[in-house]
Amino acid sequence: MGVVASSGVALTTDLSFEEAVPYFLWDEPMTLRELRSRLSRSDEDRVRLLGKILREAREPDIWLFTTAEEVNSRWDALERHLGRRRDFWHFLLGRWREQRLLR
Repeated sequence: MGVVASSGVALTTDLSFEEAVPYFLWDEPMTLRELRSRLSRSDEDRVRLLGKILREAREPDIWLFTTAEEVNSRWDALERHLGRRRDFWHFLLGRWREQRLLR
């Protein structure tokens, strides 16, 4: 599926191609290749971009870029980037901890 962002870039939900621009980067278009590169550059970039992914992406797509363990361990840094999704993630991580799926 392709959608054109206001920047004129074609966005997609098909995350199988490294040159695709994912739908959840509608406000900061970059290819999956560039996203993966930026996720590995610096801790600051990783936290900001993971926050964007957690805020904007559908849940199954999130796990292409991180793990529940990483989200849990970086919670203090991530939560300020989550906007309207902060409460959802707070609840979900709490439930996973209660069920001993996370420590």
